[in-house]
Amino acid sequence: MTNYQLPQSEARFADLIWRYEPIGSGELVKLCEREMNWKKSTTYTVLKKLCKKGIFQNENAVVSSRIKKDEFYAKQSRHFVEDIFGGSLPKFLTAFIGEKPLSERQADELKKLIDEHREG
Repeated sequence: MTNYQLPQSEARFADLIWRYEPIGSGELVKLCEREMNWKKSTTYTVLKKLCKKGIFQNENAVVSSRIKKDEFYAKQSRHFVEDIFGGSLPKFLTAFIGEKPLSERQADELKKLIDEHREG
């Protein structure tokens, strides 16, 4: 199973790829040098690592995603709720909301989401 946790530097790198894909690996090296101050070897090392995780692919020197950004972060969020809150969305929401009251708009959006995703 893919690990959906990325250290901050890998997350920044992944975001660059998602923003510019498909991107030639040589262009990616230049982009990472400019944006992240990385050397060529660092870029290829991290790229290889993320390709092994199944997030990206590097075919014929063209880097593209195997999983889209929204899908990746959705899975990361689900794993977080499972790991930290035992899979309980209500426990997560209670912790997330805390003592802050919801605005009418936020409450309406949550009600709409619940209605759209309700079983049966």
